[in-house]
Order: sequence, then C-alpha cells, then structure tokens
Amino acid sequence: MTVVPMTAGTHDLIACHTCGLVSRRSETPGRQRCPRCAAPLHKRIPRSLSRSWAFLIAAMLLYVPANLLPVMAVTTLGQTRSDTILSGAAYLLLHGMWPLALIVFVASVLVPLTKIAILIYLLISVQRRSSWRPLDRLRLYRFTEFVGRWSMVDVFVVSVLVALVHLGQLAQIEAGAGAFYFAAVVVLTMLAAKTFDPRLIWDNVSPRDER
Repeated sequence: MTVVPMTAGTHDLIACHTCGLVSRRSETPGRQRCPRCAAPLHKRIPRSLSRSWAFLIAAMLLYVPANLLPVMAVTTLGQTRSDTILSGAAYLLLHGMWPLALIVFVASVLVPLTKIAILIYLLISVQRRSSWRPLDRLRLYRFTEFVGRWSMVDVFVVSVLVALVHLGQLAQIEAGAGAFYFAAVVVLTMLAAKTFDPRLIWDNVSPRDER
C-alpha cells in the first residue's frame, strides 16, 4: 500500500509566502488571497526556479568586479590609498586589528560565497528532483535567509565613513566602484533566496525520506 506523505499540498492547504499563514485552498475559480495579509496565494511561487537562477547568475557575475575593484579610497595628507575587500582585510590584519579584519572577511567574503554555493545546491537538488534529507536542505535555506543581510556590514561601514570623514586635505574617504557592485551582489542574492520556494524541496519526498 502506498502511503501519501503528510504535506500541506496533500491536504489542500496553502501556506502564504508573505506571512506564513496556512489556509485551505478554495474550490472557486480565481486567485485566492491570504485572509490575514491579503497576499496572493500560490501552491508554488510562479517561475520560482527560473527567477532564482536569474538573480543568482547576475550576483555571480557582479561578484568578480565587487572583489577586483576598490571599495574605498582613503586620502590622508595628500596621499591616496585604495583598497579592495581583501586588501582592506589584509591591511587591518597587518596593523593588529584582527577582530575587525575577521568581521570584514567573514561578512564580505565568506558569507556571500557560502550563500551562493548553498543556493546553487538547493536549485540543482530541486531540479534533479532529489529527495535526500529535505529537512537539512530546508535548514540550509533558512540559514541563507538569516545571514544574507549581514553581508551589508562592509557597505554600511563605507557609507558611514564617507558621510563622517571630510577633513579637507587632512583626511577624506570616498566610496569606490567595488562598493556598488558588492551591494548589488548582496541584494541579488537576497532576491534569489526570496524567490526560491522552499516548498519545492518537499515535492518529491516520500515518507521514508522525511528526516
């Protein structure tokens, strides 16, 4: 006897992707809306995979100039020093500011790369109709949503310094082109995670795989 997995879809339930409320699917034709937040309800987000891939590929393409171009140019006493993300972290490390260097490296290098790798894995696993460890894959997705915004720490620091440090010829800080590209990478990866529908992970899961 075939046992049907206990999922919302098998019980005619739809979860709102905006507020998370679970509602019973209406039998009347037309677009159903969430009774709590009035957002349109879909069994699955339309074109979820294609949209996530589009945002993710754009983020990967922009990640190259984000790391090669300077994110900040510091002028002190007439001398200008431009730093990329990695050279800035190395500069902080060489001057004994290793906690700050570690924060910059983790938030600006490690987190974006990890998030991109996880999203690639999730998208490929769904396209290949994998049923392997769905709960662990769901945890990976939630991890990408949680850490995504923290990649903006580097851009936030640059924007604050640019706004505060204007001392004429003594000291001046300007944002570089790399900061724009890096901010675009962060936003695009957040959009890629937002448009990915985690409910797709459970579509090919049998009862013995739910662990």
